[in-house]
Amino acid sequence: MATVAERTGLDPERLWGVGVVAILVALVGGSLAFPRVVYDGFIWHYFWGPVQADANSAVCATRAGGVTQYLDSASACAAAAEPVAYPGYTLVSEVGYMVTLIIALTGVVFLLRRLDIGDDPRFFFSLVPFMFFGGAFRVIEDANDTPGVADALITYPVNTLIISPVIYVTVFAITLVAVVGSVTAERSGLIDDYVKPLFGAGVAVLAVSLAYLLWAGLTGSQGATFYPQVLVVMLLGSTVAAAATWWLIERFAPEVNKGTGKIGLMVLWGHAVDGVANVIGLDWMVALGAGNNLIPKHPVNQAVVDITASTLPDSVLAITGDAWPFLLVKLVAATAVIWVFDEQIFEESPRYAILLLIAVLAVGLGPGTRDMLRATFGV
Repeated sequence: MATVAERTGLDPERLWGVGVVAILVALVGGSLAFPRVVYDGFIWHYFWGPVQADANSAVCATRAGGVTQYLDSASACAAAAEPVAYPGYTLVSEVGYMVTLIIALTGVVFLLRRLDIGDDPRFFFSLVPFMFFGGAFRVIEDANDTPGVADALITYPVNTLIISPVIYVTVFAITLVAVVGSVTAERSGLIDDYVKPLFGAGVAVLAVSLAYLLWAGLTGSQGATFYPQVLVVMLLGSTVAAAATWWLIERFAPEVNKGTGKIGLMVLWGHAVDGVANVIGLDWMVALGAGNNLIPKHPVNQAVVDITASTLPDSVLAITGDAWPFLLVKLVAATAVIWVFDEQIFEESPRYAILLLIAVLAVGLGPGTRDMLRATFGV
């Protein structure tokens, strides 16, 4: 059977480009032809509106009549005419971002193929600092967004660049510049290996972000504080959870990680960070003497908390909290992903396999780093 490329006479890269253009034309054209339905009712309602509401520290944003307004009370939001957008994610937006991620990953595969890089595990590990950086960068916006802060470093509309999910685009752009710059330097004979400066660039931007947060926490600037015990407990808990899961895999099902090796361990640890950060942040901040517990911002997190709270008796919840199943979900999901990436996948398409694992790690370690640092610096 002929492939789509063979039937159309277009190569995969050209097909991808045509598909992206078609989607953009549909969205832009629909927004111009039917602004209230396509833009206000879909694009703004589920994607841009939540970012605007978050960037303006509003309870919600409304766009009745095509004019954006920001409301500061839950009652006003409940009474407002649709569309109404709340900070955070919805199931519709999360599906949309998943589709966007798949399209973007395909485009990145084509780019890496042209650059002839990305099929080496070292490329995976060289990008890990950028994932930490993405989470830390987002916490800088959280600090600026703290209620009552008068000395905000970044204000609207610039702060929209570091609010989820736009921050993924921002961090991707910074990472892409580092990748292309490092490869160009290697091809020009300035360096011998692009991996080292790429890793160094990630460490540099991460160090700047952490230095700013540490300064804010130690000086009390922008409402930040510093709870080192939270950071220690979260990192220790994540490492123990990942190590225990890894031991179980190696002991009872070594075939699970036969394909990914050390990459699989890193993926497992990254998602353990996300799981432990949620458990500690949502249930144990008060117990650690680190202020109030955080509030879940993702539908999945909220659903896990709600199900646990409605299932277990209060006497048990008083001891365990209601967020701990999220850690189990993250560990099971990460293990399942590792299992999927067997040796055959790496043999047939190592570049695409490594890129997908980078994305899998990023969606765990990025948000996990944010939650961990939010709790650590009280923002």
